[in-house]
Amino acid sequence: MSHAHGHDHGHHLGHIHGLSIAASSQITRQVTRYAVAVALILIGLKLYAWWYSGSVALLASLADSSLDLVASLVTFFAVRYAASPPDAQHRFGHGKAEAFASLIQAGLVFASAALVGREAIVALIDPQPVTGEVAGIVVMVLSTLLTGLLIAAQSRALAKTGSVAVAGDRAHYASDLASNLVVLIGIAALAVTGLSRIDAACGLAVAAWLIWGAISVFRQASAQLMDHELADEARALIVALATEDGRIGGVHNLRTRASGPVIHIQLHADLDPNMSLVAAHAAIVAAEERLLAAFPSADIIIHPDPRGQAQAHGGAFSEVH
Repeated sequence: MSHAHGHDHGHHLGHIHGLSIAASSQITRQVTRYAVAVALILIGLKLYAWWYSGSVALLASLADSSLDLVASLVTFFAVRYAASPPDAQHRFGHGKAEAFASLIQAGLVFASAALVGREAIVALIDPQPVTGEVAGIVVMVLSTLLTGLLIAAQSRALAKTGSVAVAGDRAHYASDLASNLVVLIGIAALAVTGLSRIDAACGLAVAAWLIWGAISVFRQASAQLMDHELADEARALIVALATEDGRIGGVHNLRTRASGPVIHIQLHADLDPNMSLVAAHAAIVAAEERLLAAFPSADIIIHPDPRGQAQAHGGAFSEVH
């Protein structure tokens, strides 16, 4: 006996919210549009500032923003594909498109870090004069403000939807925000001291920050692709909700995973062996409804077992525990 539900939207590891698929999808679509727009504006600003000043740190930040645009475009399409309903070839939906997008983002950030690091090392070895510090500072201040506003919008969207793709995109822009601050410090120090190597050193700092951010994004995406269990508090809540009804004496073989906007919950429920099929069905449906109230995006399978008489069954992962 099983019941599947997958009509609502949004969950990441341990994240709980009560949005419908339509509301959650609208939020992620809107914030990805913001991200693409901000990336385009930042590229234009930084391209002008770098052309005017020749700053290596500005070039580093320009490279970062250019790859952020690519990553934001990937996210833009990934969240739309991930929210599309299951089809004949993808019965579990398309949610992992978000995790794949995050992996692409991590790769792009690593590439950005390599480019930035190379340019910074060259500048340290053979420093070139940098001009137009004031223009660079103005552009970086504007970039920092725009990036901060976008991160705030992404954080609000992430709190509501738990989108792993939005989380990856936010990591890009968080590193971009740190890059902007480092560049501002470097350009300001250059204006005061006249030492070009300070600018290059700031570029190296940006590269190190990008690598750290890429590792974080990679770990988050990998956890979802490898079907990592939901957080302990989420699993505890699932057990508590399932056993809230006295007709269900206990839960075992609980398995959970996240797949983009959907979570999958499978468990075995202990029922009175003398309970009728109709009564057992009613108890299972009631448990599903309680779980769906807390996890509205969940796809749920509950298998009833006669209490005290359960045997290992179910295939490769059939151990009773």
